[in-house]
Amino acid sequence: MQVRTLLVGSAMLAMLAGCAAGPTDAPPMTEDTAEGVAHYQGTLPCRNCAGIDIDVRLEGDEQAPAEERTFTLDATYREHPQNPPDENYAGQWEALSGTAVDPNATVYELTPDGDGQIYYFLRVDEQTLELIDPERRRFQNNEMLQLRRQ
Repeated sequence: MQVRTLLVGSAMLAMLAGCAAGPTDAPPMTEDTAEGVAHYQGTLPCRNCAGIDIDVRLEGDEQAPAEERTFTLDATYREHPQNPPDENYAGQWEALSGTAVDPNATVYELTPDGDGQIYYFLRVDEQTLELIDPERRRFQNNEMLQLRRQ
């Protein structure tokens, strides 16, 4: 089962539970100066396993030309009965302004090269990204969908 299927399933479950959103004060993203990469990790819920370990690396900054804003997203399933292979995506990212309830919020749109789902992450603060839906709405269980900066 692919991470996009599990993420969509998790998103749908969260949506069924109800959407919650609120304004966030989001300072500009800063990069790790040693590597030039902002690195985030976390474990997302999984209906059929113990969780999906997600590792996201954003290279470049919001003012860089599009070709210099790249990302990798790696997903590993924990204790999944079918032992699916790890999934690895790479592509370009874009900083978007505003969410459904906060016009000042920053959302990162990660578009994989080739096949793959587009991912949307709200910048909650300098240390936290949160998976949100394509309509840029937060889920009620939003704390379970957060990645922390490493």
